[in-house]
Parts: sequence; C-alpha cells; structure tokens
Amino acid sequence: MQGTVLGGTNNFFSVECSDGIIRQCSLKGKKLKSDKEYYNPLAPGDFVTVERDNLDDEKGQISELLPRKNAFVRWSVKGHCPQLLAANLDYLILVTTPDEPPFRPRFMDRELAQTEYENITPLILCNKYDLESAVNPDFQNRLSIWESLGYTVLRVSARTGEGLTEFAHLIENKICAFVGQSGVGKSSLVNVLDNTCVLRTGSLSQKYGRGSHTTTRGILMRLHLNESLMGGIQNTVTSIIDTPGIRRFVLHDIPADDLALYFREFRPLIGKCTFGMSCRHMTEPGCKILEAVYAGIISEERYESWKRISEEIRTGSWED
Repeated sequence: MQGTVLGGTNNFFSVECSDGIIRQCSLKGKKLKSDKEYYNPLAPGDFVTVERDNLDDEKGQISELLPRKNAFVRWSVKGHCPQLLAANLDYLILVTTPDEPPFRPRFMDRELAQTEYENITPLILCNKYDLESAVNPDFQNRLSIWESLGYTVLRVSARTGEGLTEFAHLIENKICAFVGQSGVGKSSLVNVLDNTCVLRTGSLSQKYGRGSHTTTRGILMRLHLNESLMGGIQNTVTSIIDTPGIRRFVLHDIPADDLALYFREFRPLIGKCTFGMSCRHMTEPGCKILEAVYAGIISEERYESWKRISEEIRTGSWED
C-alpha cells in the first residue's frame, strides 16, 4: 500500500498508510534507491510504498520512494551532505521576526534562493509583528522589497492573533512546511492554528537573543484549523511540517556563478550583459544588472545580499 512519511530518525519512520493506520516502518534493505546521497533518506511529506508486517499490523517496511513533486533541501555542515527538510509541498513558509531573534534578511534571501532553485512556492511569514521593533524602517523596507518582487508577505502575531485568519484560509487543505531560525515561533504558530495541538515552545537565550531547538526533528502534523480563525466553520484541515530551528542555512547545489539565476529580479537580465554569460556583475562595463541597480530597478539591499552570499559559496564560510 502507499503511505505518507510523517517523520522519523535512524532509518525508522512513522508512515500514515492508505488504510488509515500509522505504522512504524523500517527501510527494506540497506537503503532506498536514490540518485543522491542525503543526510536522511526520507523527509516528512514523502510518499512511499509500504509492506505490512505479517506479525504486527502496526509495523511495516518501506520498499519504495515514490517520485517527489519537490523537496526542500539544505547543505548539512555536520553531515557534509544535503539534508532533506520536507517534500511534496504546496507552500514553504519562511518564518521570520522583526526581533527576538534578530531579523536576518540575508538568511531569508538564502532560503528564497533555495526555493527558487527547487521550484517551491514560498510564503514569507513575519511573526511577532506586535513587537515595537516591527516599525523599524529598515525592516519595513526589506519586507516591501520582497513584496515588490512578487513574494507573498504575511504579517502575523501568534501572541495577539493578528493576521492569522488570512493565513489560515491561505493554507487550508494544503501541505506546508515551516522553516526558520530557532526562536521565531514556529511551534507557537502551530499551537494557535490548532488549539488542540500543544507543541513545546522555547525561550530565547538572554545572552545571544537566539532560540533553543524545541523541535529536534521534522514532523508532519494534520491540523484541524481553529474555528475562530475560519469564521466558525468546523473540520477545516491543513498539513504542516514543523522543521527544527536553523541557525545557519547553507545553500545546496547552487554554484556561486549560478546564484543570480535564483534571484528573481536578476534572472531576466542574465546573458544580456556586454560580456554575456561571462559577466560577474561586479565592475564590468555594460553589465545589465549593475545598470538596473544604478537605475533603482534592483534594490541595493538585494544586490549586496547577492554579492555576500556569492562570496559565502566561493569561500565556504557561512554566516551563523
């Protein structure tokens, strides 16, 4: 039968099978057939084929990974290989905050570049929008830049409920994944979306303003959306993959010379420079990207972000 991976570790996975039973499954054989060597062979959201255990109907073996619509991946510095975070998504929800933990726009630009590479639709979800720091002009300017590029930006607060009605309607009947730094409030958002679900939430480190890892591994949850968010309508559902908090997001499979292809405002200009595809978009005369920056068509903030991320790829030295 077929099933959906809910989560797992050490080659044992919880799989929601087509007969409605959640089975604890091992991998049949040493590894699944795959064209890539991942840190983890399966991710929440993966579709698989399961063979039931003849002696225990709540156990089984995963015999096949079915083709993925998409997968969100980052490079695991610890494992020296790519790490699957989620698969088969309708939306990837990039959660950020104006503060607590500090706003990191280049962290978000890395995530956006990876979503462009993987062809996944991102939603930028700014949580803790009730904080006084949300009015900071630099913060508001960066949100406006992303919106001008066509990205959906939602301003919400898990504490006050601001913006969550619009968000809940947007994700109804969808499969989504929350991705972001530790401490941005992913688990708190899940708790508000479904008030019957209680996930452990963590406090911020006083010394560094960073969150602790309260979610230690990714898990797919079937949520019943809070009636108060859905206008009193009952039994509306969504599927959320809550991923572990990330302090360092390292791009996977994107060479520095190709990064401009995944900055969507750069893409239409690639190859049109005087030096064609050889242009590095730094100081070359006739560079169409530099001309767009000087004309205000491409924001200086995004251009500087692209330069710094390109340098991180080349040097292998990534910002925390």
